[in-house]
Amino acid sequence: MKHLRLPVVLAAGALALTACAGVGKKDAGGGSGDQGSAAATPTGSLKVMGFSGEDEVAQSRITAFKTAFPGVTVQNNKGDFDAQQFLTAVSSGNPPDVVYMARNLVGTYAAKGAIQPLDDCVKNSGIDTTQYREAALSEVKLKDKTYGIPEFYTVSTNLISETALTSAGVAAADIQTTDWDKLEATAKKLYKAKNGRPARIGYDPKMPDFFPLWAMANGAELVKSGGEPNLNDPKAVEALQFTIKLINDQGGWSNFKTFRDTFDLFGAKNQFTKDQLAAFPIENWYVNVLLDSRANGLKLQSTPFTDRQGQPISTIGGSAWVIPKGAKNANAACQWAKTMTSAETWQKAAEARMQTVAKDKSFFTGLFTGNKKADDEIKAQYLKPSGDAGFDAAIKNYYDVLDKAKSLNPSPAGAEIDAAWKSAVAKALAGSATPQAALDQAQTEAKAAFEKAGQG
Repeated sequence: MKHLRLPVVLAAGALALTACAGVGKKDAGGGSGDQGSAAATPTGSLKVMGFSGEDEVAQSRITAFKTAFPGVTVQNNKGDFDAQQFLTAVSSGNPPDVVYMARNLVGTYAAKGAIQPLDDCVKNSGIDTTQYREAALSEVKLKDKTYGIPEFYTVSTNLISETALTSAGVAAADIQTTDWDKLEATAKKLYKAKNGRPARIGYDPKMPDFFPLWAMANGAELVKSGGEPNLNDPKAVEALQFTIKLINDQGGWSNFKTFRDTFDLFGAKNQFTKDQLAAFPIENWYVNVLLDSRANGLKLQSTPFTDRQGQPISTIGGSAWVIPKGAKNANAACQWAKTMTSAETWQKAAEARMQTVAKDKSFFTGLFTGNKKADDEIKAQYLKPSGDAGFDAAIKNYYDVLDKAKSLNPSPAGAEIDAAWKSAVAKALAGSATPQAALDQAQTEAKAAFEKAGQG
């Protein structure tokens, strides 16, 4: 089964912005090329960066653009977003025309002038921004200007191995994140060790990547509404302390990570089918990956990831289309962003996915985009009971949290804040610093970056 996997973006690479000649500190509104007009049909070459575009969902949308604008020659430099490559291209005056990047990076690039505001693109091309999810759109705004057009939308829920539950005499309802003491007790019950090392992880908190989710679950806001970092909030520290305790209960970080690194996450014989993991929170794209595992005995269960008041929550992830400073074909870039994210094009993508589903004799697991209108229409048309109650529960949990999910607030130092908390969590997990000390240092570094971004 082909699956949709979002690109992994190394946010720390964005820090190279400050050392990149030719990228100014002020907003970049003067990139060459018109950002779209009703009377100007784009032509010429369109250079795309950061978009792998390999599966049927991507290919169907690329085809939709080429069909709508046959006068444009698309040059897609396949591969995930590379910060250094992008910055070098911008500073040399030869940038791509349109770039696919993680939304949490947009604020930093916007503040440094590496990408253009898209307000003219939105207005002149008639892009209906009300179709996009508000949380996704807020991630690509800075100082009331829009710098990106949202693409996919990732949220998380708990996925669980019924086989592990049965073997330990644990109910699926015990996999919950409302009562942390009970979760710890459940994880211990599900955990298995062999020769003092993990043989089955009971509950993987998905650290370090899911630290923002745990902080949110505990009521912490890692980035304040004005973009200022708040990484050492006492509730964030408490969340980090708890997840480290959870890991220490299951062999300690070194053994835990070494064992987890053996998981064949994308294989049909993965950590669930090999009874290496009982439960973890993970993004919505993964349920599609697991379809092949049913043939290897996977019995899936799912529960919502909740805050400590019992309300389902999720952070969000996903990418956006941006237009770099100096883009030579901004008109075509604008039309590309509009076409790739429109409800009509997402419908074509859903049709392509359904052809794959029919070919594989499988079932539809959902299509989760930054376009709420498209999601609602696609869900109504294609999402049917699959006959597998566990998968149906997981898919429902993902859909149910879409409108409740929240992003970190956008910041002109978004990339630096991201790098700071990741470094802090890594230190705390390794034991080289306490959670408090690690997050205090991260806060100092991130605040300095935020204050510097606000100068000029």
